[in-house]
Amino acid sequence: MSGEPRASTAVVVTGAGLAVPGLTGPGDLLGAPAGGAGFDPETGLKGRDLRHKDRATRLALRSVEPALRDAGLLGAGGPALDGTRTAVVVSSNTGNYDSVCAYVDIAARQTSRAISAMGLPHTSTSAIAGWIAAGHGLHGPAVTLCNGATSGLDALYWGRNLIAADRADTVVVTGVEPANDVVHKLLGTRTVDGAATVVLESAAHAADRAGRVRAHWHGLHRGRDHDEVLRTAAGSAAPGIGLWLTGARETRPARLGTSVRPVALADGLGECGGALGVLQCAAAVAHFDAGGGGAALATARAADVSAALTLLPPATTPASPAEWSERSGRPERPERST
Repeated sequence: MSGEPRASTAVVVTGAGLAVPGLTGPGDLLGAPAGGAGFDPETGLKGRDLRHKDRATRLALRSVEPALRDAGLLGAGGPALDGTRTAVVVSSNTGNYDSVCAYVDIAARQTSRAISAMGLPHTSTSAIAGWIAAGHGLHGPAVTLCNGATSGLDALYWGRNLIAADRADTVVVTGVEPANDVVHKLLGTRTVDGAATVVLESAAHAADRAGRVRAHWHGLHRGRDHDEVLRTAAGSAAPGIGLWLTGARETRPARLGTSVRPVALADGLGECGGALGVLQCAAAVAHFDAGGGGAALATARAADVSAALTLLPPATTPASPAEWSERSGRPERPERST
């Protein structure tokens, strides 16, 4: 099983935003919507800035703005951050399937001469990250992951790595999956139609600008044995786990205890795909904002791999590398320079 190299750079979550039909914000992920006007795609996905963009890109863009505002990084004139030190990481397994299939169909019926150059960029899997970066003046690394069930947690992990490697001070991490006919035919099940974005920062950068810390990054574990991944992730957290976030409903392991609150996001949203991990992180922020106790454990599993992310409450002092290694049962590994 693989853990992550411990970095001397502490990473925190400072903002979260959603664009999920019917939901008003991250808090709605943990229970019944609190009321008020939830996100409405019929009106929310319109506007000059969204012209000639596919549904996944439009959903993603609509989740980035509330996340930046929540982090205190969006002013009246636009993003209030250093674009050269801000990266974008996107997770989406089916984001541009509709665009790719539409262009293949057109080419098959009418030859490639009938393909419009206006929409051709959307056949690239990196289009969503590109539009987020271009729309908000972000000039740091732009990364896209299409990695199955663990893709969202993996995107958060690579966002953390960009900060640890000093490639960025701030990382905008977005998970998005659109619901359309192409996705339905492919998956044959109810899927989420929405996006979530969280803002990661180095703790030093957040402190310098007096940003509000919403959660501390503790660690991500990944491996083939789901039970072992859970055991290691839960054992590394102090205080103990207070919130357990999954995709589909799972039987609670005895090691998590009876006081842990389990939340299966697929129950309310459907299959979350590459958006799952980012939605889970947003839900963890809402849990801490509401005064929820304990650490938050987010898990994702596929047939051949599992991943588990542990986030600590904002008032918690993150463990040192030696303490983390002792709790998780894994040897400390020095940060690699890049």
